[in-house]
Amino acid sequence: MNKFITFIKDSIQEMQENVTWTKYIELQTTATVVLVASMIFALVIGAMDWVFEVGLKTLYESFQ
Repeated sequence: MNKFITFIKDSIQEMQENVTWTKYIELQTTATVVLVASMIFALVIGAMDWVFEVGLKTLYESFQ
């Protein structure tokens, strides 16, 4: 049990003294970049899906 308590105390000390916390504005900027990149990626994948759907539908209809 003493090892566990020592571990907890050391962990708290490590978090308070040695960890570098990100500034809030930097966190907001990074989150915004991730959100915009995710939206662009989703739009590109959606557009590719639509192109393949229309292309294959056209191809299949040409054989009827």
